[in-house]
Amino acid sequence: MKNLTLLLITCLSISTAYTQSALTAEDWREDLRFLQQTVHKDYPFLFKKTTAGEFDAAVDKLYAEIPKLQEHEIMAGFSRIVSSFQYGHTTVSFHSSPVKYRRLPVNLYWFSDGVYIEGIQKDYEAALGAKVLKVEGMPVEEALKAIRPVVPAENDQFFKAYGLRFLCIPEVLHAQGVAKELKNTVTLTLEKDGKVFDQTITAVAAKGHDAPTAYGFTKPENGWLATRDQGATPYYLKNLDKIYYYEYLPEHKTVYVRHSQIQDDPEEAIPEFYERVFKFIEENEVERLVLDVRLNGGGNNYKNKPIVTGIIRTEKVNQVGKLFVIIGRRTFSACQNLVNELDNYTNAVFVGEPTAENINFYGDNNPVELPNSKAVAYLSFAWWQDKPQWENGPWLAPHLAADMSFDDYRSNRDPVLEAALNFSSDNFVLDPMEYFTELFMSGQMEKLQADAQKMVKDPAYRFFDFEEEFNNAGYQLMNSGQLEPALYVFQFNTQLFPDSANAWDSLAEANWKAGNTEKAIEYYNKAIQMDPEGSVGANARMMLKKVKEGR
Repeated sequence: MKNLTLLLITCLSISTAYTQSALTAEDWREDLRFLQQTVHKDYPFLFKKTTAGEFDAAVDKLYAEIPKLQEHEIMAGFSRIVSSFQYGHTTVSFHSSPVKYRRLPVNLYWFSDGVYIEGIQKDYEAALGAKVLKVEGMPVEEALKAIRPVVPAENDQFFKAYGLRFLCIPEVLHAQGVAKELKNTVTLTLEKDGKVFDQTITAVAAKGHDAPTAYGFTKPENGWLATRDQGATPYYLKNLDKIYYYEYLPEHKTVYVRHSQIQDDPEEAIPEFYERVFKFIEENEVERLVLDVRLNGGGNNYKNKPIVTGIIRTEKVNQVGKLFVIIGRRTFSACQNLVNELDNYTNAVFVGEPTAENINFYGDNNPVELPNSKAVAYLSFAWWQDKPQWENGPWLAPHLAADMSFDDYRSNRDPVLEAALNFSSDNFVLDPMEYFTELFMSGQMEKLQADAQKMVKDPAYRFFDFEEEFNNAGYQLMNSGQLEPALYVFQFNTQLFPDSANAWDSLAEANWKAGNTEKAIEYYNKAIQMDPEGSVGANARMMLKKVKEGR
């Protein structure tokens, strides 16, 4: 699969200041219809997260608007349409279009406590390390929501990793309504050292002025400043000139591997590197292996085999509590395949943030050049499925959630690695639903309720979807005819998540099937009140009608 970094460089390469090309509105319209026809003819399988009808409606809307739009707005429209497929490999290349873009000389990063200026060109040193509160007067949360449709975001993690680049492009800010007019400057409202201030930044031609970054973090060179204390380097940022390296942490009896592309390093191929790693583990006092792929955007998934088979063979560390895989918002593409395989075949404990890719996904893409503008849409064609369809999901979630605040990053603290090194099965449950099932089957209801309520509030479990898991358990019981236990589980789910319309809707259905008609009516009405315009409310209205008709 294509390396994500190269793909995004292609998509976001920006050359000179914006100028209008000689293309007519009809030229753009022809390109739009060509794209529409190509998708329907050759890529209809991409209609998974959006429908053909929704796609066509978006095309027709842009088609009607094109005569009134500037070309950067038209390109944003093309990007919205292609990004609606929500696969990170399926995107529009701005670089190949006749539209010229600019960008702000800043590098943003989304930490656990907000969006910060992680790096900046030296002319704006006062803004380095500041938290972004507003963009052109719009709260940053709203600005992020406004630009998201332009980003080929597979999930929220992909957007966190790569979407902030679009927040630095004036043409995108204008096209998406963040900026009222297209101009050379963008004003950010910032907070630093307890003070709030506005900083106006001039956009530059990106070619030759892009931030010098490595895996999303600024390297302080060529007039760029980085907020991280350069006096020390955390393990995950060490030796970034190498694709992978390993280090022994004697105080933890742990081998740490940072692997940041699924490609062979020029100095040592993947099989040889991991042969050295596993040999060291076998011959030394090693109790744990930590494989850190939080920065890994993919590459060639055929190179995953030596990693997976090597871990399987190394029984010394292939045990629960001895093998840890750090994942995060840049874990994508061929590396998603890697973590899927590790989840399937090893005893890995996953630590960190969810991945940037769906578990099963459309990857490798074909370039489709539009006839008039010569803009290129990259459309995915390869379906990668490492898990059964019922195990698919928006991402691979960590067992143990951990992320990084701005102060953590600035001071070189790595709470994610710390979480792995400090892990103990005595104080953490890897499979909450298996644990709850055991309590349920043994009749320990008070402990089940107390532990569930505690775990739902524990940030270490924040990526475990307790509500959905309890809901699924309830339906399994109900569909097997165990109505009384199902009612207990659904009722308990409403106690854990009293603001969830779906939890009340499910409880209503269980009561209806159990013959508790009045309760079913009460709970369906509650679901409708909580979600009057949404899909849950619509389902509740339909079911309520059936219940009343069947009285």
